[in-house]
Amino acid sequence: MYEWSDTDIIMRDTVREFIATEIRPHLDDLESGALSPYPIARKLFSEFGLDAVAADAVKSMLDKERARHESGSTGEKHEKKAGGGLGDIGAQASMAAVLVSEIAGVSIGLLSTIGVSLGLGAATIMSRGTLAQKERWLPELMTLEKIAAWAITEPDAGSDAFGGMKTYVKRDGADYILNGQKTFITNGPDADVLVVYAKLADDPATDPRQRPVLTFVLDSGMAGLTQGRPFKKMGMMSSPTGELFFDNVRLSPDRLLGETEQHGAGDGRDSARANFAAERLGIALMSLGIINECHRLCLDYAKTRTLWGRNIGQFQLIQLKLARIEVARMNVQNMVFQTLERLGAGRMPSLAEASAIKLYSSEAATEAAMEAVQLFGGNGYMAEYRVEQLARDAKSLMIYAGSNEIQVTHIAKGLLSG
Repeated sequence: MYEWSDTDIIMRDTVREFIATEIRPHLDDLESGALSPYPIARKLFSEFGLDAVAADAVKSMLDKERARHESGSTGEKHEKKAGGGLGDIGAQASMAAVLVSEIAGVSIGLLSTIGVSLGLGAATIMSRGTLAQKERWLPELMTLEKIAAWAITEPDAGSDAFGGMKTYVKRDGADYILNGQKTFITNGPDADVLVVYAKLADDPATDPRQRPVLTFVLDSGMAGLTQGRPFKKMGMMSSPTGELFFDNVRLSPDRLLGETEQHGAGDGRDSARANFAAERLGIALMSLGIINECHRLCLDYAKTRTLWGRNIGQFQLIQLKLARIEVARMNVQNMVFQTLERLGAGRMPSLAEASAIKLYSSEAATEAAMEAVQLFGGNGYMAEYRVEQLARDAKSLMIYAGSNEIQVTHIAKGLLSG
């Protein structure tokens, strides 16, 4: 049976110390936007040595890739087989899961800023970029010296991310000209590097919904690029989210990921779908963090809050709420454990499996958080008591990384195609 290892528990306790001293005292300022999440994220990386580890890992990866290029071997077949295409992630996944879930229970927005920059922005460049592109952007991104955004969602597309995409590029000699708009982009207002998906509009005879999707890397400050101000949101308020506007942005060929319009056997849709699976698995970790925090807060409150001369934990209806939160905690944690076992064996869950995990865990976290608010009564509705924040943050997980309605579609397609 899979359980947290002794190393994982040491990591958990160390992360909790960091959270107690560096995050909890600043929660109000993070939630209001008075404090940027990026300095805290960089301090987290520095305190745990993650910046040095990332720098060494990137250097090693680039050195190996240079050697392969110099020898005339791409090494692609070998790399795909190693670890099921997951590299060393299996060995490190459990510690990463502990880190993610612990931070999620306190500031899911702070976690999102890190996760999107590394797990979506940098990861897309790592998986799809040329050696030169990796050398250009990864060293600063992987250490959080620079922050990335990953831009696919549009105002009129939403869950129809590819078919409804209107942001487009047209060839102009060797260059491309980018026009359009993206929205709900995590890190969008402040990102230094932006990974942007756009349709190639040069062939008017092709159905607009079926036109190739290309992936470009932009840098903040480019002519024609406007990064909108942060939105005011219901939850995840410590994560800057905004719009991006592209007005005839000129892109040289070296900004097209892979520097080819056909990367391998597919276009930008493939890299996006691969990211969807990883992102949805991350939702389970965030959900577990929120449920764990609700669990802790509710137990403490049930033991100390008194009514009619008794601790409220002695009342059966309160016990029912505690039981429901505990069942949610066990179920989501078991989903996380199962996923970690698969990663350790070098197997990434399919998109349908990831969607099922995301669907259940996000709903469980939202229900647990609402139970927590109800258990706290009037106090639960007050921002002073953190269950109010947890309820707002949990709801975002049912929309984030693809709405739960879309998860149902992916799950069903996976079942019916079997």
